[in-house]
Amino acid sequence: MARTLLEHLRAQDDATLGALLRARPDLALPAPADTGVVATRAGVRTSVGRACEDLDALHLAVVDALLVAEADQAPVDPADVLDLLGADVAREVGRAALGRLRTLALVWDADRDDGSAGLRAVPALRDTARRHPAGLGRPAPDGSVLREKDPAAVMAGLPDDERAVVDALDREGPVGRSRARDGDAGNPVSRLLEAGVLRRVDDETVELTREAGLGLRGERPLGPVVATDPMPAPAAHDPATVDATAAGEALETVRRAEGVIAAWSAAPPAVLRSGGLGVRDLRKLAKVLDVDETAAGLLVETLAAASLVAVSEDADAVWCPTTTADRWLAAPPETQWVALARAWLEMPRQASSIGQRDSMDKLVGPLSDEVRRPWAAQVRRRVLARLAEFDDGDGPASVDDLVTSLAWRAPRRGGRMRDELVRATVREATALGVVALDAITTAGRELLRVPRRPDDDPDASAAAALRPAMPEPVGHVLLQADLTAVAPGRLEPELAAAMDRVADVESAGGATVYRISEGSLRRALDLGWTAAEVHALFAERSATPVPQGLTYLVDDVARRHGRLRGGSAASFLRSEDEALLAEVMALPAAGAMELRRLAPTVVVSSAPLAELMDALRAAGLSPVAEDADGGVLDLRPRGRRTAPRRPDRAGANGSPSLSEDQVSALVAQLRAGDRAATASRGAATVPGSTRQTASATVAVLADAARTGRTVWIGYVDAAGTASQRVVRPLRVGGGLLEGTDAAVGSEDTGPGSAVSFALHRITSVSVLTET
Repeated sequence: MARTLLEHLRAQDDATLGALLRARPDLALPAPADTGVVATRAGVRTSVGRACEDLDALHLAVVDALLVAEADQAPVDPADVLDLLGADVAREVGRAALGRLRTLALVWDADRDDGSAGLRAVPALRDTARRHPAGLGRPAPDGSVLREKDPAAVMAGLPDDERAVVDALDREGPVGRSRARDGDAGNPVSRLLEAGVLRRVDDETVELTREAGLGLRGERPLGPVVATDPMPAPAAHDPATVDATAAGEALETVRRAEGVIAAWSAAPPAVLRSGGLGVRDLRKLAKVLDVDETAAGLLVETLAAASLVAVSEDADAVWCPTTTADRWLAAPPETQWVALARAWLEMPRQASSIGQRDSMDKLVGPLSDEVRRPWAAQVRRRVLARLAEFDDGDGPASVDDLVTSLAWRAPRRGGRMRDELVRATVREATALGVVALDAITTAGRELLRVPRRPDDDPDASAAAALRPAMPEPVGHVLLQADLTAVAPGRLEPELAAAMDRVADVESAGGATVYRISEGSLRRALDLGWTAAEVHALFAERSATPVPQGLTYLVDDVARRHGRLRGGSAASFLRSEDEALLAEVMALPAAGAMELRRLAPTVVVSSAPLAELMDALRAAGLSPVAEDADGGVLDLRPRGRRTAPRRPDRAGANGSPSLSEDQVSALVAQLRAGDRAATASRGAATVPGSTRQTASATVAVLADAARTGRTVWIGYVDAAGTASQRVVRPLRVGGGLLEGTDAAVGSEDTGPGSAVSFALHRITSVSVLTET
């Protein structure tokens, strides 16, 4: 068996090398020239640490066992490693875990000094592990009683005061503080030091020896080891119930997002000097949406990630909707939701940090740089991917069970905030409708899915999955005697648009309450509606009788509406009622509007028409604007818009995954590099310097093409990666070397794969010696 990792990797087949590159893609970036480069990278501390981040608690326990057995220093007996796992881990489970570590090239099979089979671990494994693997200290010094007797018997025979010391060190960590002096028979620490149960680190520090710790633990040398995912039995729900519950939250999310766009179109909040949104503006928005500040913060972060709101480009920067928002508003609700859910899933920001204190003890505000967390998207995917492992409709019995499961699967990921981030992700996913009843929805599964082919669109599939779960839109409202209308669900788009014109939303939720007032009716008439059309809307779309008071209100507003007509002169007013125009001319605002009476029925103004209409309405009149043809003119402000920004998406956290074609190409390159490295030892170098001139290189290659000789070349690709290849040249010209990939002695196997190299990138060439 191989003594080094390089020898081990070179002895593996293509499938094993491919599995290694898939499991540790950072080894392939940049593309390695040969297996020696892979072996070197596989032993680098950074790469080993990255590989260990994805190991679960069982595999990390195996790593501890390897380090306790000192497999990083010399090959050890695999049985000794399995014995250290203790009674909690079945033998076959331990062997499978060792197999996984072999796949990751963290360990390999190596002969021991006596010729028996052994295991060797990469030395960097100790550098990336915790300071005291398995909570055990260094080996006992020579002369220790633990070297001569059974450690378990020695520990069992300790007096109570000494046993209390070693138990505390084993429980809290092998290192403790003590100023006990050597030879002090009355001090239990001194006696333990003299017996070699403890080691002195310095004048004030002692350490429990490894043998003592193992003797204390008995059948569990590494302590309790949880060999399987601790997730208990799942909580089962009807998948249709989960999807329907989430669909309600999805619709509510879309409605609130529309509310943010409407509010910020009319009155965009200012951008803080430090960037982000002010706390007062967030509170104001939360009040408008009737949600708490946490929900409002999540919503605006999601809208910004979806490029539906952004900072304007003018001098007085504000947060306002982008032009993308108009297309989003016109889309079906399921498409709107997918855009928001995708943005939340991929945004590198942690909305749950809003309102917390930063390192300077300042409040973290929404849309600020302090909310940015590059790893946030990876946390969301880990949480949702774990939920997606359950059957449809099923989920963990509690969020705490999910937290425990994810902590077991990757103890080294997430840091001290790991558990809270998992809980925050579940809360946010539930608020957005990706998760319901702690179970992921059908649409949520589609969002996580990796496309199988170019025309496969997970977003379209997610929208299609959400559509049937949404409640059917209703085509009626319930008119009340207090001049309100209740929408008992999501209204049909046409009816919803009509209600927005004739009424104002008083409260929203599962049932939306609209308030019908003189102002809302006048708004509808300003848009060109007639009293008859308003009456028809209420009569045809109300499931309850139309209140008489509402009928009178519509007629009264319509009777007074439009008696005064306005146009542009800059603007003008006209009316058949001369007395009404005289009343207008007598208004206090007449001077500010610069009104002039041109005829008994016509008055003109230098003020813009919109300002003139507002001033007259403020005076209690009900004018209506008209265009050149006498039709009703809509003067409502269109709302503030800015150019969309490129969505802020999380980059690849760690190394990107490799496709099967990429893995195959890399393995082929490794084999070619290994052949070149072997062949170079038998190459006949061209006379002169080892780095030939361009003309000498071309001459050698041309001669090899004529004689059918095989050459060894040094090559630097466009990315600057140096490699060596063994090539049988076929043609040299046009700035290219064309030939076949060849191995030493491969003449009997026929030509290899066709290859070509740019001549100016060939750094050296040697003709292989015939064997």
